[in-house]
Amino acid sequence: MDDHLIGWLTTLDEDRLARVLANRPDAIAAPWPRRLDALAQRLGNSFAIMEVMRGLPLPPLELLQACLVIGGRPTEDELARFLGVSTSEVIPWLDRLYDHAVAWPGPDGRITLAGAVARWWTAPCGLGEPLGAYLDSWMLNTEGLRRICRTLDLPVQGGKRQITAKLTALLGDTERLGALIREAPEGTMEMLDGFAWDGPVRSVDGNRFITPGTPEKWALDRGLIFRTQWDVAEMPREVALALRGPDYHGAFTPYPPDLAMTEVDPGAVEHAMSLAAPHVLDRAAALLENADKTPLPLLKNGGVGVREVKRVAKETGCSEEETRLLLEVSTVARLIALDDDAGGLVPTERFDAWRLEDAPARLRVLLSAWWRMERASLRRVQGRYPAVLGDDPAGETIARIRRAVIGALAEIPEGKGFATLQELVQSVHWRAPLLDRQLLADCTPGILEEARLLGLCAHDTLTELGRALSALASVAGDESDDTVPEVEHDPVLVKCSTRALASAQRTALFGGDLTAVVTGPPSVELASLLDRAADRESQGAASVWRFSAASVRRALDGGETADSLLAALAEVGTLPQPLTYLIRDAARRHGEVTVSAVGCIIQGSDPALLAEIAAHRRLAKLGLRLLAPTVLASAAQATPTLAALREAGYAPVPVDDTGEITIRREPSSGRLILLPGGRVAELDPPATLVEPPPDPREHAKRLLVSAGSGRSGEKGQTTQTVQTWAVIGRMATRLPTAQQSLLGFVVDRDVRALITLSDGVTATVSHGELRSGVLDAWCEEAGDYLEFPLNEIASVTSM
Repeated sequence: MDDHLIGWLTTLDEDRLARVLANRPDAIAAPWPRRLDALAQRLGNSFAIMEVMRGLPLPPLELLQACLVIGGRPTEDELARFLGVSTSEVIPWLDRLYDHAVAWPGPDGRITLAGAVARWWTAPCGLGEPLGAYLDSWMLNTEGLRRICRTLDLPVQGGKRQITAKLTALLGDTERLGALIREAPEGTMEMLDGFAWDGPVRSVDGNRFITPGTPEKWALDRGLIFRTQWDVAEMPREVALALRGPDYHGAFTPYPPDLAMTEVDPGAVEHAMSLAAPHVLDRAAALLENADKTPLPLLKNGGVGVREVKRVAKETGCSEEETRLLLEVSTVARLIALDDDAGGLVPTERFDAWRLEDAPARLRVLLSAWWRMERASLRRVQGRYPAVLGDDPAGETIARIRRAVIGALAEIPEGKGFATLQELVQSVHWRAPLLDRQLLADCTPGILEEARLLGLCAHDTLTELGRALSALASVAGDESDDTVPEVEHDPVLVKCSTRALASAQRTALFGGDLTAVVTGPPSVELASLLDRAADRESQGAASVWRFSAASVRRALDGGETADSLLAALAEVGTLPQPLTYLIRDAARRHGEVTVSAVGCIIQGSDPALLAEIAAHRRLAKLGLRLLAPTVLASAAQATPTLAALREAGYAPVPVDDTGEITIRREPSSGRLILLPGGRVAELDPPATLVEPPPDPREHAKRLLVSAGSGRSGEKGQTTQTVQTWAVIGRMATRLPTAQQSLLGFVVDRDVRALITLSDGVTATVSHGELRSGVLDAWCEEAGDYLEFPLNEIASVTSM
């Protein structure tokens, strides 16, 4: 734990500490720390520091590199001099680092970096390890150091530390190094410049390091480069800095690169959004309903094949790009999933609940899934799209790139659009420099096209919907998280999604030629109604449906009646007489012949016996129906029917039904079926909402109160003098010795354990402290810290 960090945290006021906690939600996640030393331990976590660095723009990262190159704990003025800028230019970006607890100032004005920064950044400013790291290596003993000194005409007296200091003073001095290199063999300067500017690690020809007279051998003998492997060599930091010269300054780019912009009509942007939003909902519903009828098989190596994508696109009227995108988005949203019994991807129970939601809520589910999706559906690899739902090793990075691209677009003023894709990529790289630049360039065109299809981007700028989504990068969630992301319930996004769908058409023009025309994007409800009763012929600026006897019969098969269908259609437009006649005629003929599904057939020669069985009260669960005097139909399959008849005292015999024509009922899928009248089966409980983020200011107050009351001292003591084990042994009298030890681990080592109190109440606890005869510990069931009297704890079990 860094004492400098704890000391700095104790100097912060509530506002500054709350700002740090707001930028580092990982540090106050449950169970939140109660002491500043515990907070400092979380803030200094190596992986957490790396996550913070990945979210920082270029200037603060350049400051971190400069601090590492300077070494020690530089001041703000020293940092500015190395970068060749004024101190006033450095301070705002240093504050950015302070607010993320990646660096912090000491009382003496010197800057301390989190220890993880140096571990993650091994070559700051393209420079290698300090010279001392090579000279202290196990590969170089004292005699080897003296050999280098003799080659450089330096005194060889002293121990390893003294010799190292002499070599560092010579090789880190620009003038002395320049004088040394003037005596080098021809080609040495070019070779050394390659290491200094394009190193520090380079591939080399190992033979040249053992051949006298070569630049490599000359530099190796003088400690200018070190060979770590036969064909790999490195240059120490001090040598590279000396070669770069006294005029060298570290890179510092406090302002983003220029991004040329074009004028954009805001009205046209919002109109494009109002067209795209209802369209993508309509297409998503069509695609999912298609998968409900025909499961999507997966390839042997994973993913959906091109043929299947094209089939679905043709059957649903989607473009291939829409099909690819919506398949992957729907999978992330858990609207479709693999069903081994069905042989492919089929809609899930979440789809059943999703299609009962209002249109804006459905849209937000899709947007939230796209926001956290770890695939780039429309990224081309060598001119081709990858397999839909195929594995992508860059998955997490792709999600970060998507949010970085949308974030960069959000900074473009309304009424403006970016002029060139190349400049946009450069702007994104400045904001997220640790992202792979080539992958960023490859993914950006596809991301922009996906955003356009979803109504988030139009005319090279973000729509209102896109701007609302861009503000939710910190709560995007994870693709593998099964909870409902906070994005779906963001108030601003709720308003924007409602406005995006407000212009969807809810009426149709019915013609005497049995067509229905919708001039504009149809609402999801209107499109669903027309799709049930008619066949879609075209879509675009205007969508056309055509009614036929077959299409009307399809609606009647789905549960509609002539009256209900006519009433529903009349609500969205004026019905011509030919359409009314068509529906009435189809309804009149509908059901002239019926087909019933049965589980098995019961036959007997005695009509009275069959009538008795049909009326038997204990057999009512079989759903028996008398088809003929000697034939009963059972709703159950043969095996349970046989068992029930035998239990009722009869002696049935199973027979081979070869040659018999039977209609077997499909096994229940357990899925919800939405009927035309809105009648539904019982819904599964809604998915759990993700926990709201912790309140930074509330935690800042708690920590400052804790620090002021003197509770941030050594963990494991109650009154600062009594040891944990002694207190537990004296007061937890209900526990045997082994369980007392386990309870001590809950206090001293943050072990999780299940405790049971004398009244039978159980709790899963961790992060405990002892105070006034009670265990003050985090209770997972309560989601807060609770107090448990030690003398009431009856048992402790490890988890």
